[in-house]
Amino acid sequence: MAKSVAQEFTKGLWAEIPPFRLVLGLCPTLAVTKTVENAVGMGIAVVFVLAGSNVLVSMLRKIIPNKVRIACFIIVVATFVTVVELLMQAYTYSLFMKLGIFIPLIVVNCIPLGRAEAFAYKNKVLPSAADGLGLGIGYGLSLTALSALREVFGAGTFLGHSVFGPSFQPFTFMVEAPGAFVCLGLMLCVMNVLGKK
Repeated sequence: MAKSVAQEFTKGLWAEIPPFRLVLGLCPTLAVTKTVENAVGMGIAVVFVLAGSNVLVSMLRKIIPNKVRIACFIIVVATFVTVVELLMQAYTYSLFMKLGIFIPLIVVNCIPLGRAEAFAYKNKVLPSAADGLGLGIGYGLSLTALSALREVFGAGTFLGHSVFGPSFQPFTFMVEAPGAFVCLGLMLCVMNVLGKK
């Protein structure tokens, strides 16, 4: 049964939220969530790439030959990644430098390629745009939630502002690589418990 545009949008916010439900896009999820600033920047970049590539793949779906569709999807996604990379270099250079290689690596992220293959190539433009926006925003919210947990307890700050005062002893494990895995595991556990209710 076909879903409405609103259902296509909202599924990415909870039922199919990429890192926690589909377990996709975990490399940048683990790497860039040391601070909320990084997570928000990465989330906005993925929203732009996912929504744009979904719309363009959907518009071109009757023109793209089936045998070369994956190569075409990569070119479309790479185009949007290049645009977002250049925009970040021009307007948010310090954030661009903090995110580093993870912006160009959006090209090979499972989420844009997976949505192009599984959804945009088979659906019209409006549902594809809703799908891309919903999953992109869901991904961004996931990164922000994970980074808030890590930054608040790992550094005692939120967006660079002190949360607990000068006497707080940061739990630095939270902003290290093993802390990222533990935090992600705890959030997956919470999502599964909430999903069963």
